[in-house]
Amino acid sequence: MLQILNDYEKTRLSERQPLPDSYLGLADEDMDVRIAEARRTLGRRLVILGHHYQRDEVIKFADYTGDSFKLSRQAASRVDADYIAFCGVHFMAESADILSGPHQQVVLPDLAAGCSMADMADPDDLDICWRELEQMGVGSVVPVTYINSAAAIKAFCGERGGVVCTSSNAPATLRWAWERGERILFLPDQHLGRNTAYKLGVPLDRMVVWDPNEICGGLTEDEVRAARMILWKGHCSVHTRFTVGQIDTLRRHHPGIRIIVHPECTLDVVQAADDCGSTEYIIKTVQQSPVGSVWGVGTEVHLVNRLARTLAPDRTVLSLDQFGCLCSTMFRISPNHLLWSLENLVDGRVTNRIVVPDPQRHWARLALDRMLAIQ
Repeated sequence: MLQILNDYEKTRLSERQPLPDSYLGLADEDMDVRIAEARRTLGRRLVILGHHYQRDEVIKFADYTGDSFKLSRQAASRVDADYIAFCGVHFMAESADILSGPHQQVVLPDLAAGCSMADMADPDDLDICWRELEQMGVGSVVPVTYINSAAAIKAFCGERGGVVCTSSNAPATLRWAWERGERILFLPDQHLGRNTAYKLGVPLDRMVVWDPNEICGGLTEDEVRAARMILWKGHCSVHTRFTVGQIDTLRRHHPGIRIIVHPECTLDVVQAADDCGSTEYIIKTVQQSPVGSVWGVGTEVHLVNRLARTLAPDRTVLSLDQFGCLCSTMFRISPNHLLWSLENLVDGRVTNRIVVPDPQRHWARLALDRMLAIQ
């Protein structure tokens, strides 16, 4: 928690407040009625964005649902809304603020909704990495950051000719970057970078992992010079829980099952699966599969359960992990927090507002605009 709050200090926040006691212990039915009433009162002045990993009690109120890429586009398109309530995590709300208009205000219902992967890329560590690469004489490096990163990281990349990517457009983004430089510095998720580059034909021996806790990333100058991909040592705590053993178990118990996983999984899991893609890709693939087909899905459990119940009800959808892989920080957004945020807006108070300061905002916007332009 301390690390998350320290990172939040880098983004200006208004009226940081804990959830009032009066919003604890409310009945689900009462909250539903009050949230619906607040939404009606605010009308077109409000848009609620909900990431796929949100719990059902929250996602049902979203005007738009999607992965980071889809929601980034929605945040940029709803110019009529005065308020954007982002039911996701901190870096997503930052991106929405960067892409929104000057009259719009972005609210994160619970400031504790962070991302452990994003926290693995610290701006100071990135600055040291860049300087050490220069000292090695390693040039022609294009920085690419996954959207699961802080605004300061996005700004660093934007200022140095780099770009943001999502799991949806990662292949196109890497091709874009290689047109502009010999090497890519990819952060913070090494697995998305490795899986995407490998799929594009880059051999594993042309990829190295930069450990920010080691001098020169723990690498030699020759190793870095030979690399096409310099992968930051970061990962998703949810997707790295999936294993090849879990896939093998499902295949034994369900002959003919199809396995699809997110590219934040490790390379061996991706190679053992039948298919791999972003959250939106996973949803589309399962929905378009034959009725009655059986799927093992390697991503966050709320989406897996939603696929099984409502998004693809005529298919059998199972999680690779029998205990379910929950994104605990995404789970922090509760209907209680959403209700509190919306009723404050009705009363003219903006709580937990996310504001990315200039000049960080300028350079991060440039990196995000490049992302949105890549096809």
